[in-house]
Amino acid sequence: MPKYTLAIHGGAGAILRSEMTAEKEKAHQQALQVALQAGEAILQAGGAALAAVEAAVCLLEDCEYFNAGKGSVFTHEGKNEMDASIMCGKTLAAGAVAMVQGVKNPISLARRILDVSDHVLLCGPGALEFAREQGLEEAPPEYFFSEFRHRQLQEARARGKTQLDHSQKYGTVGAVACDRQGHVAAATSTGGLTNKQYGRVGDSPLIGAGTYANNLTCAVSCTGYGEYFIRGVVAFDVSCLMEYKGMSLEEAAHHAIHHRQLALGGDGGLIAVDAKGNVALPFSSAGMYRGWVREGEEAEVGIY
Repeated sequence: MPKYTLAIHGGAGAILRSEMTAEKEKAHQQALQVALQAGEAILQAGGAALAAVEAAVCLLEDCEYFNAGKGSVFTHEGKNEMDASIMCGKTLAAGAVAMVQGVKNPISLARRILDVSDHVLLCGPGALEFAREQGLEEAPPEYFFSEFRHRQLQEARARGKTQLDHSQKYGTVGAVACDRQGHVAAATSTGGLTNKQYGRVGDSPLIGAGTYANNLTCAVSCTGYGEYFIRGVVAFDVSCLMEYKGMSLEEAAHHAIHHRQLALGGDGGLIAVDAKGNVALPFSSAGMYRGWVREGEEAEVGIY
């Protein structure tokens, strides 16, 4: 019986040690540890990888430090539009949501789309209507509001630009897991870009770009500038490098981030696990909030 493995991320970007206080660093590490513990508890009890990644991402969505759920950034109109996706490596079933407002945990909405709908991706008002039919918890606008996020929006508006929240040391969240049955799963959630306009959607809700899982290869969750990850179909690319090129998980993940993404002009990172319990966490940016744990080993978290 394989040993379980779980990895999570809280975004990659210009995360500089020189700009982090000891208090902020500790707070982020603790948030990562709490999410790891939630996912590991499920795997430890013999639960499925799919349930573990949903649980871990829910905890990250509930934390205001990261750009997902409660911590989501503001659009140009001052709204919080959230994207998320989840995929099962055993069945290749997937669920995703884009541009949804007011749903407390978008990853749980994506999971419900996977479980009970005939679709993969729902967006906007239709996604919210489906969430209400399923009885998922909603949250008012003030739940998602913070002075810090609002200040980011004002600064971006003044410059007339959208910006990656990662430049402010926060970002997209995700989780990948392999359970004791050898099944893998991946989940990703984000609030997108500060000051985003025109209904922009990044890679996080796109299966194959920001999220992918297949028992034959791996489970992947990406973080970085979404447009480059969409163009590179990065999550699926890692799987393809393993399946068609015979690369190991580490080799494939490293090649996707440090060669193919850089060649396109993008940076960022990803987390990945395979059905043997191997884990890879490459990133080309200054830092990536991340954590990982294998059965029988101590959990670890990292930032830089």
